[in-house]
Amino acid sequence: MKKILYRLEELYPEMVELRRHFHQHPELSFQEVHTPQKISDYLNNLGIEVKTNFGGNGVVGYIRGGKPGKTVALRADFDALPIQDEKGVPYKSTVPGVMHACGHDAHTTILLAIAKVLSEVKHELKGNVVLIHQFGEEVSPGGAKPMIEAGCLDGVDAIFGTHMWSGVSTGEIYCRSGAMMAGGGVFDLEIIGSGGHGSNPHETIDPITIGTSIVGQLQQIVSRRIDPLQPAVLSVTTFHAGQGYDVIPHSASISGSVRVYDNAVLDSIITHMEKIIAATCEGANAAYKFQFKKGYPPLINHDTETKLLIENAIPIVGKENVKLMQPVMAGEDFAYYLQEVPGTFFFTGSGNEEHGLIVPSHHPKFDIDERSMVIGAKVLLATALTYLNNH
Repeated sequence: MKKILYRLEELYPEMVELRRHFHQHPELSFQEVHTPQKISDYLNNLGIEVKTNFGGNGVVGYIRGGKPGKTVALRADFDALPIQDEKGVPYKSTVPGVMHACGHDAHTTILLAIAKVLSEVKHELKGNVVLIHQFGEEVSPGGAKPMIEAGCLDGVDAIFGTHMWSGVSTGEIYCRSGAMMAGGGVFDLEIIGSGGHGSNPHETIDPITIGTSIVGQLQQIVSRRIDPLQPAVLSVTTFHAGQGYDVIPHSASISGSVRVYDNAVLDSIITHMEKIIAATCEGANAAYKFQFKKGYPPLINHDTETKLLIENAIPIVGKENVKLMQPVMAGEDFAYYLQEVPGTFFFTGSGNEEHGLIVPSHHPKFDIDERSMVIGAKVLLATALTYLNNH
């Protein structure tokens, strides 16, 4: 094991080169063309069996070990975000308005480095490894579900994945069993009233006053309708209506998002929202259009696989650097994989305060401490190999 993990140290210069290539040439979700081609070319050059256009723009590699055993899947996402790169570095994005601001370039690099190491020792491998390179994680409905439907988990016994986390120092691993990341969705509401002159409000059906009443009541759902032991967030983030000082508008539009760790809680919130909106609009003689679009489900890690991850991370980063984290309200479509097979997802610390690498994800100056890629790769590979050897 030590020799295999040390091989990742030797690959660090190549990992930096790969990551910076992906960082300079980002592609938006569901528009990935050159990135999956680069990935498939790299895997093909290693002699790995590759399937492209998997579920869309996905790439799946298959490493079949020389000895019989179980099958483990490792996943990395490779899409970028619609953000202008504002970093002053030589490897900044060359695509206007698009950048890797969430570490997906590093995730891809980690999985390619693991692929190279495993391809060199596949005759010694007990079992098989499936390399899932996923498109479209940043935009719901995401790429995980279509890749699963296309068969990327066929024959897979367990799955593992990691995410760069700039809020955590390089050399630290954060994980937990159970609910780790939130599920939820977004909503749009149009209130249709009857406009008129501001001096004669009694002749109108004012969508603004109706809308403000609805917003106030929506904020009481979490505080008064949901069990306080069930974390939930309902945020109204837009409210648009009117254009003139003396004109009561005909309609108003409201939108926002909901985050939860339990699908039953989400369904309850949606039901309460619909009741509040319907009753308020009916009482004011207004019409409405309400749409709730569910996003990714909550990400629920499995106990046995999380314990295995912790056991393998400790020798690599030290017991004091393996932290049991609190759940976060961010979402991840890795959740879909965990609904199908056992596994776990963890955060690899990529922040470095000394070098100013502490900007959060989805920020125009986001960057990582590139040494974190070796650490994430080691933990991911060690966990996969231990799983195969134990089974």
